[in-house]
Amino acid sequence: MPFIIGRKLEMSQHFKEDGTLVPVTIVEADPNVVTALKTVETDGYSAVQLGTGVKRALNAPEAGHLKDLPALGTLREFRVGSTELKRGDAVTVEAFTPGTKIDVTGISKGKGFQGVMKRHHFSGGPATHGQKDNMRMPGSIASQRQGPVSKGQRMAGHMGARRVTVKNLEVVAVDAGKNTIAIKGAVPGAYGTLLIVVSREGKSVWQK
Repeated sequence: MPFIIGRKLEMSQHFKEDGTLVPVTIVEADPNVVTALKTVETDGYSAVQLGTGVKRALNAPEAGHLKDLPALGTLREFRVGSTELKRGDAVTVEAFTPGTKIDVTGISKGKGFQGVMKRHHFSGGPATHGQKDNMRMPGSIASQRQGPVSKGQRMAGHMGARRVTVKNLEVVAVDAGKNTIAIKGAVPGAYGTLLIVVSREGKSVWQK
């Protein structure tokens, strides 16, 4: 099952072989390096750690972990049932083929502090019948008898900048020369956002 670390480049459009025009997101994924392998015998679970990007200076633990490997700035771990990869191997976009169904995980755009109408789609209060300056207010949040505010109560607060996974997207095209993947539709985050791309085929994989 293919998986890779990439970055969101831009939105674009792509013509399929049948002439259909589809919106796509271009994700750049330079060759990832396998930096570590976890096994059930030694770690209690099976996983592959990939690295990408460049870091100018590594601290002592990072330098020891990446011994004999490039100075990688981003590391992510993927839990897999079994793999033929070895430490030092490269994972490229060529592992994906057009038509492959994938899951894409990233950090959504941050919207700052927002009220309940924008954050939770509240309808707001009436603008008549004695109301004043309350049209966008949340209204009652329960009675005093209930005690503290219930956990998970929908209120104003920080919006966005959360880890989001969009499932069952489709790979439209792969450009090995530019290290890019064209994914049908939109993916989380702003341009430059770090993305985790995992194929849905075969045994399930989850990333942390």
